[in-house]
Amino acid sequence: MSDNKNKTVKSSDLELKDTLVNLNRVTKVTKGGRTFTFAATVVVGDGNGVVGHGLGKSKEVQEAIAKGIDDAKKNLVRIPLRHGTVPHTQEGTFAGAQVLLKPAAHGTGVIAGGSMRAVLEAAGITDVLAKSKGSSNPQNVVKATIVALANMRDAAAVARQRGVEIEKVFNG
Repeated sequence: MSDNKNKTVKSSDLELKDTLVNLNRVTKVTKGGRTFTFAATVVVGDGNGVVGHGLGKSKEVQEAIAKGIDDAKKNLVRIPLRHGTVPHTQEGTFAGAQVLLKPAAHGTGVIAGGSMRAVLEAAGITDVLAKSKGSSNPQNVVKATIVALANMRDAAAVARQRGVEIEKVFNG
């Protein structure tokens, strides 16, 4: 498939918006009582083809969210956009979660469920048809969506890989 090393992006030169996808309260029972901690799944993106996800854990909600944002900024990926939608149909899997992304006509909107919607909107995708299959675990759905987006290729990348001109990619 494609090489994700050239798709990584530095967060220092981008204006990123963060979205909290999931906040999970975890309870640890000890002989002294119950200890509550929080795990926050966060998605960040610039709305122009750059998106990342992160997980933060802490005893306080705000601290968990802040850690999640910091982790998400370390995992940024650039994706190809074509007129506000994805360039082609793509599937992605992570653990038990499977997602399907299809390009859509202008004006369709983001037809996707909760966790997928957060990732797609953070990436700047305005028109897409998406389906989540398998596990509905928000962390795994977010990761499967990022995998699907990272494996997207635009026409220029396909032409470069094949060693032909862009017109040849479309016209055979």
